[in-house]
Amino acid sequence: MQDYLFVDTISCGYGGDFYLQNISFSLPRGAFAGIIGPNGSGKTTLFKGLSGELKLTSGELLLDGQRLDRMPLKDKASRLAVVAQFSEQGDFTVEEYVMLGRLPYRQRFQFFESKDDWAIAEKYMELTDVLRFRHKNMSELSGGEQQLASIARALCQEPQLLLLDEPTSHLDISHQVQVLNLVQRLNEELGLTVLIIIHDLNLASEYCDYLVMMKQGEVYKKGTPEEVLTYHHIEEVYKTVVFTQLNPLSKKPAVFLVSEKVIKEQQAKG
Repeated sequence: MQDYLFVDTISCGYGGDFYLQNISFSLPRGAFAGIIGPNGSGKTTLFKGLSGELKLTSGELLLDGQRLDRMPLKDKASRLAVVAQFSEQGDFTVEEYVMLGRLPYRQRFQFFESKDDWAIAEKYMELTDVLRFRHKNMSELSGGEQQLASIARALCQEPQLLLLDEPTSHLDISHQVQVLNLVQRLNEELGLTVLIIIHDLNLASEYCDYLVMMKQGEVYKKGTPEEVLTYHHIEEVYKTVVFTQLNPLSKKPAVFLVSEKVIKEQQAKG
């Protein structure tokens, strides 16, 4: 299958503080991929390099064969959308916030949204289940509801690639599953290519079909969840003892933590 997102030996960072070197991987169109790794491994730096927030110092980043850094901003915004870890609440209603996703489609001297803009915004508010909150202020929503509104805004850009920066890290398990089930449906039904930074290894395994595991600013391992999430790889990267086995329903790897007490008990048994 032809590569849709092609990351070719890119480097980026923050001067002398932290730098990613020679990061390479590729995704086919319609992939649901995750970036995993411990704190400080380079996940967010890589994300900022991919989204264009950080300038690349070397390498190429191609989307459907075109260099993203040379793409006009309006073209880029209609191909790639970003969902940040925290939504910019401001003094917006949900409807106003979601409508910001239509800004890349504004024509010169167009000061008001068109009927098509409103129809598209309503479509994605309904799809993400935030239409019922359309007249509420963003600050009145729960964290999970705010993330759903952020996804609706990103979808209003009608992108081909959706980048999500830890969208579930501050949510309870019910909202985590709600957000990821939605992203999974978008991936399957709209053919949206998804790349997500995710902390929880079990969620990464269950929802992603491809993983990039980071360690100290480099790609340590990439491949399917079965290839990446072995106890050996996890213990090497996270420096934590774990036990893995397949989920009996999804057949994806499930990761179990092992406490220090249990480790000592097992060691005592010989």
